[in-house]
Amino acid sequence: MKTIEYTYHIVDIDKIAASVFKHLDSKTVLFKGDMGSGKTTFINALLKVMQSDDVATSPTFSIVNEYNLPSDKVFHFDFYRIESVEEAYGFGIEDYLNSNNWLFMEWPERIEELIPENIETITITTLENQKRNLKLTINTNHLAEK
Repeated sequence: MKTIEYTYHIVDIDKIAASVFKHLDSKTVLFKGDMGSGKTTFINALLKVMQSDDVATSPTFSIVNEYNLPSDKVFHFDFYRIESVEEAYGFGIEDYLNSNNWLFMEWPERIEELIPENIETITITTLENQKRNLKLTINTNHLAEK
């Protein structure tokens, strides 16, 4: 397991997203951070790097948004409103997990037992002066790592 850290200002987010993308070995990426820390904003920057014309919006109410890439798709989940694993099964989470598409998951701790082993984790923390700290944990074996 390897951790790479970045501290950035919002104006540098595209450059940071490009660097992070180069390090991703798994198509399942967990996004952790407090409400308003910039998870969806960072996902939007990653989509640009991945050559998507779509704009990321928070899927808090829809639970999952789909974005198109030139030869793939990204499924962006927000599990904040999920009350149980049964709810995740109810909207077909297993189909997404078995899809071989990119999976970006916000609030993954809500479905901890369903998270596959081959994942990477991006943790975003808000700092002063509109800066952020981003930790990319590469090849995380389990969600319990915080």
